[in-house]
Amino acid sequence: MHMTTGDDGLQSARKARADRLLPRAAQILAGSVILGQLAFLVFILAFYYPATLTGDFAAWNDKPLITGYRQGDASGNLAFAGHVLFAALITGSGMVQLLPVVRRRWPVLHRWSGRIFAMAAGLLALGGLGLVWLRGTYLNIPGALGISFNAIAILTCLAFAWTLARRRDFAGHRRWALRLFAVASAVWFMRVGYMAWGLSTGGAGVGDAMDGPFDMFIAFGNTLVPLLTVECYLRADASRQPVARRAAGAALLLGALVVLAGSAGAWMAMWGPYL
Repeated sequence: MHMTTGDDGLQSARKARADRLLPRAAQILAGSVILGQLAFLVFILAFYYPATLTGDFAAWNDKPLITGYRQGDASGNLAFAGHVLFAALITGSGMVQLLPVVRRRWPVLHRWSGRIFAMAAGLLALGGLGLVWLRGTYLNIPGALGISFNAIAILTCLAFAWTLARRRDFAGHRRWALRLFAVASAVWFMRVGYMAWGLSTGGAGVGDAMDGPFDMFIAFGNTLVPLLTVECYLRADASRQPVARRAAGAALLLGALVVLAGSAGAWMAMWGPYL
Protein backbone atom coordinates (compact mmCIF):
# COMPACT_ATOMS: atom_id res chain seq x y z
CA MET A 1 0.00 0.00 0.00
CA HIS A 2 2.86 2.35 0.90
CA MET A 3 4.58 1.65 -2.44
CA THR A 4 1.39 2.36 -4.37
CA THR A 5 0.98 5.68 -2.59
CA GLY A 6 4.61 6.52 -3.33
CA ASP A 7 4.17 5.66 -6.98
CA ASP A 8 1.08 7.83 -7.16
CA GLY A 9 3.01 10.70 -5.60
CA LEU A 10 5.86 10.28 -8.08
CA GLN A 11 3.44 10.27 -10.99
CA SER A 12 1.74 13.38 -9.63
CA ALA A 13 5.09 15.15 -9.34
CA ARG A 14 6.02 14.20 -12.90
CA LYS A 15 2.65 15.41 -14.16
CA ALA A 16 3.08 18.71 -12.29
CA ARG A 17 6.53 19.26 -13.85
CA ALA A 18 5.17 18.44 -17.31
CA ASP A 19 2.25 20.82 -16.77
CA ARG A 20 4.66 23.61 -15.86
CA LEU A 21 7.15 22.93 -18.67
CA LEU A 22 4.79 23.15 -21.64
CA PRO A 23 3.25 26.60 -21.00
CA ARG A 24 6.62 28.04 -19.99
CA ALA A 25 8.26 26.65 -23.12
CA ALA A 26 5.43 28.11 -25.20
CA GLN A 27 5.98 31.51 -23.56
CA ILE A 28 9.72 31.34 -24.23
CA LEU A 29 9.15 30.43 -27.87
CA ALA A 30 6.59 33.21 -28.26
CA GLY A 31 9.06 35.68 -26.72
CA SER A 32 11.82 34.60 -29.09
CA VAL A 33 9.45 34.95 -32.06
CA ILE A 34 8.46 38.45 -30.94
CA LEU A 35 12.12 39.48 -30.67
CA GLY A 36 12.93 38.03 -34.09
CA GLN A 37 9.93 39.61 -35.76
CA LEU A 38 10.63 42.93 -34.06
CA ALA A 39 14.07 42.94 -35.70
CA PHE A 40 12.43 42.16 -39.05
CA LEU A 41 9.89 44.96 -38.52
CA VAL A 42 12.64 47.48 -37.74
CA PHE A 43 14.38 46.51 -40.98
CA ILE A 44 11.21 46.85 -43.07
CA LEU A 45 10.35 50.25 -41.56
CA ALA A 46 13.88 51.61 -41.82
CA PHE A 47 14.84 50.24 -45.25
CA TYR A 48 11.69 49.88 -47.35
CA TYR A 49 9.28 52.44 -45.94
CA PRO A 50 11.26 55.64 -46.67
CA ALA A 51 11.90 54.60 -50.29
CA THR A 52 8.34 53.35 -50.78
CA LEU A 53 6.53 56.32 -49.25
CA THR A 54 8.67 58.85 -51.16
CA GLY A 55 8.30 56.99 -54.46
CA ASP A 56 12.03 56.23 -54.70
CA PHE A 57 11.32 52.63 -55.72
CA ALA A 58 14.76 52.19 -57.30
CA ALA A 59 16.26 52.27 -53.78
CA TRP A 60 14.74 48.83 -53.18
CA ASN A 61 17.50 47.40 -55.33
CA ASP A 62 20.17 48.61 -52.89
CA LYS A 63 19.48 45.26 -51.25
CA PRO A 64 19.65 42.17 -53.47
CA LEU A 65 16.13 40.98 -54.34
CA ILE A 66 14.60 38.45 -56.66
CA THR A 67 12.67 41.27 -58.33
CA GLY A 68 12.37 44.64 -56.61
CA TYR A 69 12.19 47.76 -58.73
CA ARG A 70 11.86 47.18 -62.45
CA GLN A 71 12.03 50.19 -64.77
CA GLY A 72 8.90 50.62 -66.87
CA ASP A 73 6.87 48.12 -64.81
CA ALA A 74 4.54 50.55 -63.03
CA SER A 75 1.91 47.98 -62.01
CA GLY A 76 4.51 45.49 -60.80
CA ASN A 77 6.36 48.17 -58.83
CA LEU A 78 3.11 49.28 -57.18
CA ALA A 79 2.25 45.67 -56.34
CA PHE A 80 5.65 45.23 -54.71
CA ALA A 81 5.19 48.53 -52.83
CA GLY A 82 1.89 47.29 -51.45
CA HIS A 83 3.50 43.99 -50.52
CA VAL A 84 6.21 45.80 -48.55
CA LEU A 85 3.75 48.10 -46.77
CA PHE A 86 1.50 45.23 -45.72
CA ALA A 87 4.52 43.17 -44.60
CA ALA A 88 5.11 45.67 -41.79
CA LEU A 89 1.41 45.73 -40.95
CA ILE A 90 1.15 41.95 -40.64
CA THR A 91 4.37 41.70 -38.63
CA GLY A 92 3.37 44.40 -36.15
CA SER A 93 -0.22 43.26 -35.67
CA GLY A 94 0.89 39.62 -35.42
CA MET A 95 3.23 40.41 -32.54
CA VAL A 96 0.36 42.09 -30.68
CA GLN A 97 -1.66 38.87 -31.05
CA LEU A 98 1.07 36.91 -29.25
CA LEU A 99 0.96 39.09 -26.12
CA PRO A 100 -1.37 37.57 -23.47
CA VAL A 101 -1.46 40.87 -21.58
CA VAL A 102 -3.15 42.53 -24.56
CA ARG A 103 -5.78 39.79 -24.73
CA ARG A 104 -6.49 40.07 -20.99
CA ARG A 105 -6.36 43.83 -20.41
CA TRP A 106 -7.21 45.33 -23.79
CA PRO A 107 -9.57 42.93 -25.57
CA VAL A 108 -10.65 45.61 -28.04
CA LEU A 109 -7.04 46.13 -29.14
CA HIS A 110 -6.65 42.36 -29.40
CA ARG A 111 -9.72 42.05 -31.61
CA TRP A 112 -8.84 44.94 -33.90
CA SER A 113 -5.19 43.93 -34.25
CA GLY A 114 -6.48 40.46 -35.13
CA ARG A 115 -8.71 41.89 -37.82
CA ILE A 116 -5.85 43.95 -39.23
CA PHE A 117 -3.61 40.89 -39.15
CA ALA A 118 -6.21 38.78 -40.95
CA MET A 119 -6.81 41.42 -43.61
CA ALA A 120 -3.09 41.94 -44.21
CA ALA A 121 -2.45 38.18 -44.32
CA GLY A 122 -5.15 37.65 -46.94
CA LEU A 123 -3.96 40.54 -49.09
CA LEU A 124 -0.33 39.43 -48.82
CA ALA A 125 -1.28 35.90 -49.85
CA LEU A 126 -3.15 37.14 -52.92
CA GLY A 127 -0.40 39.66 -53.69
CA GLY A 128 2.26 36.98 -53.40
CA LEU A 129 0.43 34.81 -55.91
CA GLY A 130 0.23 37.77 -58.28
CA LEU A 131 3.91 38.66 -57.92
CA VAL A 132 4.94 35.08 -58.60
CA TRP A 133 2.67 34.07 -61.46
CA LEU A 134 2.04 37.45 -63.12
CA ARG A 135 5.33 39.23 -62.52
CA GLY A 136 7.67 36.24 -62.31
CA THR A 137 9.09 37.10 -58.88
CA TYR A 138 10.83 33.79 -58.21
CA LEU A 139 14.14 32.07 -58.87
CA ASN A 140 12.93 28.58 -59.70
CA ILE A 141 9.72 26.56 -60.01
CA PRO A 142 10.02 24.82 -56.59
CA GLY A 143 10.36 28.25 -55.00
CA ALA A 144 7.29 29.52 -56.87
CA LEU A 145 5.32 26.44 -55.83
CA GLY A 146 6.42 26.92 -52.23
CA ILE A 147 5.15 30.52 -52.24
CA SER A 148 1.87 29.37 -53.77
CA PHE A 149 1.52 26.60 -51.18
CA ASN A 150 2.05 29.17 -48.43
CA ALA A 151 -0.57 31.50 -49.92
CA ILE A 152 -3.12 28.68 -50.05
CA ALA A 153 -2.30 27.71 -46.45
CA ILE A 154 -2.80 31.32 -45.32
CA LEU A 155 -6.15 31.65 -47.08
CA THR A 156 -7.32 28.28 -45.70
CA CYS A 157 -6.39 29.08 -42.09
CA LEU A 158 -7.87 32.55 -42.48
CA ALA A 159 -11.19 31.14 -43.68
CA PHE A 160 -11.46 28.74 -40.72
CA ALA A 161 -10.37 31.34 -38.13
CA TRP A 162 -12.82 33.92 -39.48
CA THR A 163 -15.74 31.47 -39.70
CA LEU A 164 -15.23 30.15 -36.17
CA ALA A 165 -14.97 33.69 -34.77
CA ARG A 166 -18.30 34.58 -36.37
CA ARG A 167 -19.82 31.46 -34.83
CA ARG A 168 -18.36 32.54 -31.46
CA ASP A 169 -16.46 29.29 -31.18
CA PHE A 170 -13.52 31.03 -29.56
CA ALA A 171 -11.62 27.85 -28.66
CA GLY A 172 -11.69 26.72 -32.30
CA HIS A 173 -10.95 30.26 -33.46
CA ARG A 174 -7.83 30.39 -31.24
CA ARG A 175 -6.48 27.15 -32.70
CA TRP A 176 -6.92 28.33 -36.29
CA ALA A 177 -5.62 31.80 -35.45
CA LEU A 178 -2.41 30.21 -34.14
CA ARG A 179 -2.14 28.20 -37.35
CA LEU A 180 -2.73 31.36 -39.37
CA PHE A 181 0.03 33.16 -37.48
CA ALA A 182 2.39 30.25 -38.15
CA VAL A 183 1.86 30.11 -41.90
CA ALA A 184 1.68 33.91 -42.28
CA SER A 185 5.16 34.12 -40.70
CA ALA A 186 6.72 32.03 -43.48
CA VAL A 187 8.59 34.93 -45.13
CA TRP A 188 10.23 35.81 -41.83
CA PHE A 189 10.85 32.19 -40.88
CA MET A 190 12.55 31.44 -44.21
CA ARG A 191 15.20 34.05 -43.42
CA VAL A 192 15.58 32.83 -39.86
CA GLY A 193 15.75 29.24 -41.10
CA TYR A 194 18.47 30.00 -43.61
CA MET A 195 20.62 31.73 -41.00
CA ALA A 196 20.08 29.06 -38.33
CA TRP A 197 20.98 26.37 -40.87
CA GLY A 198 24.02 28.31 -42.03
CA LEU A 199 25.27 28.80 -38.48
CA SER A 200 24.87 25.10 -37.64
CA THR A 201 26.09 23.51 -40.90
CA GLY A 202 28.07 26.19 -42.72
CA GLY A 203 25.42 26.40 -45.40
CA ALA A 204 25.51 22.79 -46.59
CA GLY A 205 22.88 22.10 -49.23
CA VAL A 206 22.35 25.75 -50.18
CA GLY A 207 22.78 26.30 -53.93
CA ASP A 208 24.19 29.41 -55.60
CA ALA A 209 20.81 29.96 -57.28
CA MET A 210 18.81 28.72 -54.27
CA ASP A 211 18.45 25.36 -55.98
CA GLY A 212 20.18 23.08 -53.48
CA PRO A 213 18.60 20.40 -51.28
CA PHE A 214 18.10 22.77 -48.36
CA ASP A 215 16.59 25.39 -50.67
CA MET A 216 14.06 22.84 -51.86
CA PHE A 217 13.26 21.91 -48.27
CA ILE A 218 12.85 25.48 -46.98
CA ALA A 219 10.63 26.44 -49.94
CA PHE A 220 7.91 24.36 -48.29
CA GLY A 221 9.43 24.03 -44.82
CA ASN A 222 8.99 27.74 -44.15
CA THR A 223 5.26 26.97 -44.03
CA LEU A 224 5.29 23.41 -42.69
CA VAL A 225 7.83 23.73 -39.85
CA PRO A 226 6.00 26.59 -38.03
CA LEU A 227 2.66 24.88 -38.69
CA LEU A 228 3.89 21.54 -37.30
CA THR A 229 5.30 23.35 -34.26
CA VAL A 230 1.91 24.89 -33.53
CA GLU A 231 0.21 21.54 -34.09
CA CYS A 232 2.66 19.87 -31.69
CA TYR A 233 1.82 22.46 -29.03
CA LEU A 234 -1.95 22.24 -29.53
CA ARG A 235 -2.02 18.45 -29.33
CA ALA A 236 0.27 18.34 -26.29
CA ASP A 237 -1.76 21.05 -24.57
CA ALA A 238 -4.90 18.94 -25.03
CA SER A 239 -3.14 15.79 -23.79
CA ARG A 240 -2.95 14.64 -20.20
CA GLN A 241 0.09 12.43 -20.87
CA PRO A 242 3.18 13.81 -19.06
CA VAL A 243 5.56 12.21 -21.59
CA ALA A 244 3.84 13.91 -24.52
CA ARG A 245 3.74 17.26 -22.73
CA ARG A 246 7.42 17.06 -21.72
CA ALA A 247 8.47 16.09 -25.24
CA ALA A 248 6.49 18.95 -26.73
CA GLY A 249 7.93 21.37 -24.18
CA ALA A 250 11.47 20.28 -25.05
CA ALA A 251 10.70 20.69 -28.77
CA LEU A 252 9.40 24.21 -28.19
CA LEU A 253 12.53 25.16 -26.23
CA LEU A 254 14.68 23.85 -29.09
CA GLY A 255 12.57 25.90 -31.47
CA ALA A 256 13.17 29.00 -29.35
CA LEU A 257 16.95 28.49 -29.61
CA VAL A 258 16.69 28.09 -33.39
CA VAL A 259 14.62 31.26 -33.68
CA LEU A 260 16.97 33.31 -31.51
CA ALA A 261 20.10 32.10 -33.33
CA GLY A 262 18.53 32.52 -36.76
CA SER A 263 17.15 35.97 -35.94
CA ALA A 264 20.54 37.15 -34.67
CA GLY A 265 22.18 35.81 -37.82
CA ALA A 266 19.56 37.42 -40.04
CA TRP A 267 20.10 40.78 -38.38
CA MET A 268 23.85 40.59 -38.78
CA ALA A 269 23.85 39.32 -42.38
CA MET A 270 20.52 40.25 -44.00
CA TRP A 271 19.03 43.28 -42.26
CA GLY A 272 21.47 45.30 -40.16
CA PRO A 273 24.11 45.88 -42.89
CA TYR A 274 21.54 47.65 -45.12
CA LEU A 275 20.41 50.20 -42.52
